[in-house]
Amino acid sequence: MTEKCRMPSYGGQAVIEGVMMRGSRAVAVAMRAPDKKIVVHTEPLGGIYQSRLAKIPFLRGLVMLWDALGLGMRILTVSANTQSGEDEKLEGPAMYLTLFISLAFGIGLFFLAPVAVGKLSQSLFKINSWLGNLVEGTIRLILLVGYIWLIGQWGEIKRVFAYHGAEHKTINAFEAGVELTPENVSTFSLEHPRCGTAFLLTLVVLSVLIYSLLGPLPVFWHYASRILLLPVLAGLAYEFIRWTANHLDNPLVRLIVKPNLSLQHLTTREPSLDMLEVAITAFKTMRAEEERLVA
Repeated sequence: MTEKCRMPSYGGQAVIEGVMMRGSRAVAVAMRAPDKKIVVHTEPLGGIYQSRLAKIPFLRGLVMLWDALGLGMRILTVSANTQSGEDEKLEGPAMYLTLFISLAFGIGLFFLAPVAVGKLSQSLFKINSWLGNLVEGTIRLILLVGYIWLIGQWGEIKRVFAYHGAEHKTINAFEAGVELTPENVSTFSLEHPRCGTAFLLTLVVLSVLIYSLLGPLPVFWHYASRILLLPVLAGLAYEFIRWTANHLDNPLVRLIVKPNLSLQHLTTREPSLDMLEVAITAFKTMRAEEERLVA
């Protein structure tokens, strides 16, 4: 195993004009305020990250994914409020309602809509259910890539993707053991094996394989299976990403993850030095907070 793979697993996320960095005990977000100064926000992670559930294979992925969704929504709100100067907060039921609506939209677009296309292709072209499932999976993959490409054309999203690139470069630089300065960090790759984009692509590819094996089903169960099996797919995708990230010294594993790394070029952009400064601040703040919590 390489030295990089023995490093602690840190994660990040681009937010509006800022970057969130998550460790094992704390999360920090650094943002550009309206006056262009860097503002930081930190908070400890919930106890679930240190619980037994966080150590059970397959189940841990679901637990952490759900908590990460809520955490990401909360941090996005903090970032938006900081940069707009507003004091309103999205908390409690309102936050989870927003999260539910977002998840419902994603499931409808990427999992249920392709079912309808697959069923339609069976009727129009007189193909069997096995081939219809394959058509469904192909449509799902095209929708994912097309959606990511499309939103990446918007001006504001391009800046978010640039902060995403800054997050990747910062973690890569830290794992390589170099001093975290904007100039040093700028030389590192935009790709990172533990990226959420890699998780999404892995989830969709696994859905193509598993749903295709289900064969013919009654209409109700055809649609229901796409939702009921999502937790299983998410658990498998999480374990796959975790395993490949820990075995990148294997040439076969590096080959397997190439599509995941390639897709990240749609969700990242080359960041400016100012953006890298924000990402580095977020990372250093998170590390300092973790050391404080352990002490």
